[in-house]
Amino acid sequence: MSDAIVNKVAQSGLLTLNLEDYLPQGGFVVFDLKDYLFMGLILKEKDFREALKALDWSAYQDKNVAVTCTADAIIPLWAYMLVTTYLQPVARDVYVGTIEEMQKHLFVKNIQAIDAAQYAGQRIVVKGCGDVPVGAFAYAELTKRLLPEVKSIMYGEPCSTVPVYKASLPPKEGLAGTQRPA
Repeated sequence: MSDAIVNKVAQSGLLTLNLEDYLPQGGFVVFDLKDYLFMGLILKEKDFREALKALDWSAYQDKNVAVTCTADAIIPLWAYMLVTTYLQPVARDVYVGTIEEMQKHLFVKNIQAIDAAQYAGQRIVVKGCGDVPVGAFAYAELTKRLLPEVKSIMYGEPCSTVPVYKASLPPKEGLAGTQRPA
């Protein structure tokens, strides 16, 4: 009998994906249209255009900018379009909504950019615990992205996983293959 310690996890061929690696990067700032409203209620086109022309847009350089209006006012749709024309050349990304909505949007965008083909036929463990809380939406997006390619998906840590998905056996002649939950 050998006294050598064997790391079965390292030999298992499991690949671990950490969703934290796909969190959006860069600063996040808000561009609030309420600051440009007349009497806090109305957007005057001429005044708004002049204010935008005079604004120092370098403050938004390489930032993710969430364009919103926190005042209870009706904002014409062209106003969001106009702000975007100024932000697009300087900002990393522009999103109409809250910072939280933008972060979720960018997170999904990062997950959708994963080249799932690189994981073809692999056994994947999606890391379950981390330093940053990750929403359930991200786990679902990653699962959707990987399903067509991977052999299996598990949740947790390589030493203790919960099976989520396992590819079915190859299809019989004339029958389409199916995918099934683990």
